[in-house]
Amino acid sequence: MDLKKYCTFQGHEKVPAKIFCIFCKIYMCTKCESFHSKLLQNHKVFNIENLNNDDISQNFCQQEKHNIELQYYCKNHNQLCCAKCITKIKNKENGIHKDCDVCTIEEIRDEKMKNLNKNINNLEILSKNLDESINKLKNIFEKINENKEDIKTKVQKIFTKIRNELNNREDLLLNEIDDIFNKNFFGEEIIKQGEKLPNKVKKSLEKCKLISNNDEENKIINYK
Repeated sequence: MDLKKYCTFQGHEKVPAKIFCIFCKIYMCTKCESFHSKLLQNHKVFNIENLNNDDISQNFCQQEKHNIELQYYCKNHNQLCCAKCITKIKNKENGIHKDCDVCTIEEIRDEKMKNLNKNINNLEILSKNLDESINKLKNIFEKINENKEDIKTKVQKIFTKIRNELNNREDLLLNEIDDIFNKNFFGEEIIKQGEKLPNKVKKSLEKCKLISNNDEENKIINYK
């Protein structure tokens, strides 16, 4: 698409435009602009070689029949306006912002730049504070983790000690039980001696029967 502008005047439609008049809203070649400037010296023109339509229109008031440069800012309506917009002579075209709080573009630019710099400064402080807070939180978290591991280690040591003490106590009690039973109940040696008694009884019984059967008086008298 060809976005190049051409002269508006008849006969020059194929000649590339160089100038735009905001009042007449026409594009002109260099030759036509020279006649235009002689006839209409108060009109505002722009060299369009380095500008587009938006650049041109943004610099001038869009109110009907104003077509003059935007030089003021209305704080009530938050918009740019021209001299006709703030004129005290109010009619159907003029005085739209005559009762508003108006300042120059330079003043509002300086004010907004001041606010912008203030916001930048506040954001820088906020960013720094956030970084410091995050680092503090990281340090706190690391210390909490360190404390957690330290507590776990201490708990493990305590329970290891308890288990060792319980094991030692268990061994001691088992040994004490063995000692008590060994001292208060028959031991193996007594049982072994007891196991020999039946044989002795059997031998004595057999001897008695033998004597009885032989009926020998001397043996009976000498029996022990």
